[in-house]
Parts: sequence; C-alpha cells; structure tokens
Amino acid sequence: MKLALIVLATLVLEVFVWIGVGDLVGSMWYVFFWFIAAFFIGLNMIRKYSAGLMPQMQQMQMGQMGADPSLTGNLPKIIAGFLFIVPGLITDVLALLILIPGVQNALKGAMMKVMMKRQQSMMDQMMGGMMGDMGNPQGGNPFADMIRQMQEMQNQQNSGGRRDSSIIDGEAREVRPEAKKIEMKDVNK
Repeated sequence: MKLALIVLATLVLEVFVWIGVGDLVGSMWYVFFWFIAAFFIGLNMIRKYSAGLMPQMQQMQMGQMGADPSLTGNLPKIIAGFLFIVPGLITDVLALLILIPGVQNALKGAMMKVMMKRQQSMMDQMMGGMMGDMGNPQGGNPFADMIRQMQEMQNQQNSGGRRDSSIIDGEAREVRPEAKKIEMKDVNK
C-alpha cells in the first residue's frame, strides 16, 4: 500500500513538473523530444554496462559475495540508465545525480552494506541458529564442538599464537597392573 501511494505521488509530481518545464521552455514538444532522447541514452547505458553482469548478480544472490570492481562500478550506471528510460524529468535529474562520481561512491557503499547484511542473514538462515546453542551442550547442535574448536583456534591466532600455560600436551597410556615392579635396593649398606 505504501509503495502504491509513493508511485502515485511521484506520477502526479512528474506531471506537474512536465507542465511547468513545458511552459518554461515554450513548448511541450521539447519535453517530449527530451523523453525520447533520454530513453535511448538509458537504453544504451544499460546495454553497455550490463554485459556479463548477470552471472555475477546470480552469485551474489546465492550468497557468494564477490568484490568484483566491474560489478560495483557498473551497477550505479545501470540504475541511472533505468532512471533515464522511465519518462519523467525528476527521474532524469536523479539519473544525472547518480552519474556524479561522489554520488556513485556513496551509492556503492550503501549497496555493499545492503549486500553484506543480506549475505549475513542468508548465512544465519543456513546455519539454522547453530551459534545460538553454543552455551548449551545438550542443544542438539551436531556442529557445536566443531564451531567451538574453530572459535578457540581463531582466538588463539588473534592472541599472537601464545598458548595457555595451564594446558599440558601429552600422551596417556594404560598401565597394566601385572607389570614387573622395580625393586628398590638399599645401596648405602
């Protein structure tokens, strides 16, 4: 419902801007020709920058985050191309703003945060809350020991490889009771 209201408000605002700019420049035909030119500009931008991006987008959806600079560099340009295709002066101004390098960098950062958050939520779903049962050994988590060992190894690496002095490495053997006993002789007779 919110989205429908936003789209409706945007359409009404676009119509008022079209009429205002048409009156300002003297003819609505100029605005109409701009829409046609912007459509082809956007179409060419999408064709140019989206070549080969679909496999990378599919990998990102599956949770395999790639730090490919072509994807992060081209995605804002593809969004700008889409905004050029949509008829309207406000969307065209937004598209022009996205093409500014500073705005592109901010948009890239925001997109990467969203993708990282999405990837983390996917990992949490896949792990099925395994990390939540870490404190409860009877929690039914078959991987709890493995996760605990991995965390201990990571903590050990983070502490500079220092070992805890209370841990003694060694080997245990079973001693048979019928083994020969060593006789103690008094040597100071």
